[in-house]
Amino acid sequence: MIPRLHQRTHAPHDSLAEALGRPVSPNEGLTEYTVVAHWPGLDYFTLDDEQRTWTSLQWAEHLEDPYLEHPFAASPDDDRRAILHLVVRLHPDDRELTGPEWAEAAHRLARAAGIEIPGKEDGCRWIAVQAQSGRLDVIANLIHVDGAWPPPPADILRRLSDEARRIEQDLHLIPVRTGPTARPAIRMAPTASAQLASVLTQLADEQAGPLATVRGLVEHTAHRIARQPGAAGTDVAHRLELIARRLHAIQQDLDSTAARLVQPRVAAVPPAVRRTAHRSP
Repeated sequence: MIPRLHQRTHAPHDSLAEALGRPVSPNEGLTEYTVVAHWPGLDYFTLDDEQRTWTSLQWAEHLEDPYLEHPFAASPDDDRRAILHLVVRLHPDDRELTGPEWAEAAHRLARAAGIEIPGKEDGCRWIAVQAQSGRLDVIANLIHVDGAWPPPPADILRRLSDEARRIEQDLHLIPVRTGPTARPAIRMAPTASAQLASVLTQLADEQAGPLATVRGLVEHTAHRIARQPGAAGTDVAHRLELIARRLHAIQQDLDSTAARLVQPRVAAVPPAVRRTAHRSP
């Protein structure tokens, strides 16, 4: 089980679309088999006679609502990017988990990330999406119901990694870097290709890469303009969303190019010379 924490963003729509593997839609309903877990306070937002199945767009708007309810909320370092996106992938040879097992893993990871505090129902909104095989996405808005925005734990990556190891053990999953084909890691001096690949990886980094920062600003601007009245604002917002998607595609291209740079090259072996018998005249 490998956890990965994306760089925080201003809106949940792209994170939810990535979790689903398809665009957010106002027509597609997501059942409890897809949204396998959520924050405890969600029950106060759904009445008994209200529809229990929300569309993917409604889920995205639910996660985005704290921005509207607390327009001046900001993190301790004055950051307005409140959407946290955690992705967890299982080993390719792992078994399929059941819905309750995915839900248990989601709640445990949410607590490890500090987005769910046991016994506190007025914390931050979050949902866990299991829409792709062997993958779980936890998406949260760090703005609490009361407008507070406590910082995530400073050691959040270590805490997520440690909790993932415990979940592997409790659910009898394949641990990271083990198995019959695993080999001990060998430290080697970085080659020129590896150094260049490292540069490309930094550019494509979703956590602190410059392209991720630019993409976040473009997405934030698009959502701000989309709320302005008039068709012109809608058109500009759509154009900015397309630009953000192209930036994301560039990040993916850089990442795949970096992977190709460090792939071992197989030397071409010349064909063996066939020996023929020579007869004496």
